Amino acid sequence: MKATVSEKGQVTIPQKIREQLGLKPGQVLEFEAREGALIARKTVTTTKIDEVVGMLRGRIKNVDAYIDELRGPSKK
Repeated sequence: MKATVSEKGQVTIPQKIREQLGLKPGQVLEFEAREGALIARKTVTTTKIDEVVGMLRGRIKNVDAYIDELRGPSKK
């Protein structure tokens, strides 16, 4: 597949390749030039929150019961 570099230095990635790699609008790519070849990689941008989201998924069914288990029954 071929693509042409625009006057602004932009290249359109062919649709078939975008679909194969799961590239979506806004996806950040990291570029590297190696031995005359241009290499692009999807970057994984994670925050500390992203790293822990979902860790407890499926482990806690009822938040109130879990808090009671940790702290003891609440005094209502």
